[in-house]
Amino acid sequence: MLHLFTNMERLKNYINGQWVDSRSEAFDNVLNPANQEVLAQVPVGNAQDVADAAEAAQAGFQEWKSTPVSKRIQYLFKLKTLLENNADDIARTITLESGKTFAEAKAELVRAIENVENACGTPALIQGAFSEDIAKGIDEYMIRQPLGVCACIAPFNFPAMITFWFLPYALACGNSYIIKPSEKVPLTMTKIVALMEQLDLPKGVLNLVQGGRETVDAILEHPFIKGISFVGSSSVAKYVYSKGAANGKRVQAQGGAKNPVIILPDADLEMTSQIVIDSVYGCAGQRCLAASTIITVGEHKDITETLVASAKTRKTGFGLDNDVQMGPVITQASKNRVQELIEKGIHEGGRLLVDGRDPQVNGFENGNFIAPTIIEDIPLDGEVAATEIFGPVMSLVHINTIDEAIRFINAGKYGNMACVFTSSGASARKFRHEAEAGNIGINIGVAAPVAQFPFSGWKDSFYGDLHGQGMHAIEFFTQTKVVIERWLKEWTRKF
Repeated sequence: MLHLFTNMERLKNYINGQWVDSRSEAFDNVLNPANQEVLAQVPVGNAQDVADAAEAAQAGFQEWKSTPVSKRIQYLFKLKTLLENNADDIARTITLESGKTFAEAKAELVRAIENVENACGTPALIQGAFSEDIAKGIDEYMIRQPLGVCACIAPFNFPAMITFWFLPYALACGNSYIIKPSEKVPLTMTKIVALMEQLDLPKGVLNLVQGGRETVDAILEHPFIKGISFVGSSSVAKYVYSKGAANGKRVQAQGGAKNPVIILPDADLEMTSQIVIDSVYGCAGQRCLAASTIITVGEHKDITETLVASAKTRKTGFGLDNDVQMGPVITQASKNRVQELIEKGIHEGGRLLVDGRDPQVNGFENGNFIAPTIIEDIPLDGEVAATEIFGPVMSLVHINTIDEAIRFINAGKYGNMACVFTSSGASARKFRHEAEAGNIGINIGVAAPVAQFPFSGWKDSFYGDLHGQGMHAIEFFTQTKVVIERWLKEWTRKF
């Protein structure tokens, strides 16, 4: 076994400007998915941890909300530099605890930094509106004010990036913040928060609590917490949204996906196959915008052969090895689930074109590895066609027309992303207009919005009204106040 950590670390919470022990005495192991090495121990957490953080955040909010926005963003400028200067160290931690390749970890961090940069424009984004003389002598205007204490419940698949869909905007808008990283990958945000100590934020403005289900429920219930951001599976997203909203909180909850990609006969074969392979197998398929169901329209022999050949050459292994293109899935349970779904697809009538089950990775025999897999012709009304696999498995299906393909896409319960590959402007426009998904790709394999745009999602892929990133984040982390005022000349003379 490759040992990369020599001292076992028991992780702590960061509350009111200090690292403190959890009120819980129970711990879980944080495992390297490539070899099962224990990297650290994370507290199970409890409601009292959340209460401590919420009370500190509530106190910190009183000062922070009155800090001018022009001063608040100065902390973000410094944060950008901190992240850039420590990018390699953070990316290495991402790889060790999540399994993705070092290049993927660096790319994730770039996206996180983009959101910090965008949030630095909050002085312009947060502006209100003014109308003079809505009636004689009466003016009306709208201003934006912060919500208060807000929290992020983050997933395992992007330990750094997803928290930054929310955190920089929340701080720039004047809110205090609580981060709850996934208990599977708590090291990355622990490292980033430790770096953020150098910013000298007012005490209580930034907090981090470790933990699992009990910690999440406490966040959903605590009266001081006004806004909650979540990313994870659809079942948990629905739970978070329902319980949080029932407790009077503003909630944005991003769920799962089953992202379809249509390949039309006029698509560029070489470009399309490479982009699709990267989309399906990037991050071992563990991203909410990974392509999952690849739909060819019309003649498909050449594209099928090209996809199969490309999948077979993609190297699976430990993410810090330079020539590795795909790492392991996050846990042994995840590996078992993905392999069971592969079996299910075969049982339903699919043909296994590329079998990635239980690959041999020298030196990492205990890792949670699944190599690229392709199943052809799964039944469109079967279980696998409707299930988010969240692993490196391509379902390859063949449909006669673009209209049939769009109908199949729109019949699905998810609506995170849908893509089309074509050289026809008319086909692209038709798809863009008709496909029911929040993020649309045209000759793009991963339709991931940049920081200026919201990370959209439709149907069971999202619960709420306002998404992460961009102007949606500004609106989510502020509440509007409308002021209607009149000043009579007689009144002004008195003063």
